[in-house]
Amino acid sequence: MNTVEQQLNAQKTLYREIFLKSVDEIQKRLDQIKPEGLSGELLEKFEAGSAGHEWQKKSLTLLNGEISQEVYRKLQEVLAYREMFKCQGCATCCRLACSEFSPEELKEKAANGDKFAQQFTSIFIPYETREEAEAVYPEYIQHLKEKVDGEVYFYHCPKLTDDNRCSDYENRPQICRDFPGNPLAVLPEKCGYRAWKDEINPVALMLHSMVEIIDFYKSKLQEVI
Repeated sequence: MNTVEQQLNAQKTLYREIFLKSVDEIQKRLDQIKPEGLSGELLEKFEAGSAGHEWQKKSLTLLNGEISQEVYRKLQEVLAYREMFKCQGCATCCRLACSEFSPEELKEKAANGDKFAQQFTSIFIPYETREEAEAVYPEYIQHLKEKVDGEVYFYHCPKLTDDNRCSDYENRPQICRDFPGNPLAVLPEKCGYRAWKDEINPVALMLHSMVEIIDFYKSKLQEVI
């Protein structure tokens, strides 16, 4: 078992534990606004105008408002804390960018106004062979081969110099400035932000679980209200 797979398996185990705790936490908050004496569960079908129906509407407001805002604020704190860490110049992020979209698909998305695709295509170009990408981070490429269904495309930045420096640093796009924007991204040990990822990992998993649970409740409530 390689290091990347060990890392991701540990993530899955921890995430299951955190997810269940998040379910309990959100359920408690929704139960706190449940009318006294009301029988039935939140996702049941209640008659319009009934106490149960009003509970459902208040729950949806709570999920869309206060709870979602708390998740957003905490995420901003996590991302702000990233500024305490610095790039160590391993250049893995410059030498290996992965996407489910082909170069042609990314260009089409960019032409249709997708800002991320516009930035991505302005800086990254595709590798000619998978072997070139594998040489950068072989453990990660191997993991993708074994676990990901469908095609994955690999890209690199041609502006990287031989000493792992950006030759156009001042004009680098926002996606480079914000990296790693996802606190759950797989990062190699040598990445300067790996310590940040490892430290905030439980919080990042909790926030991810909260988003999933909130989206589930919102979807189901919209069906029954």
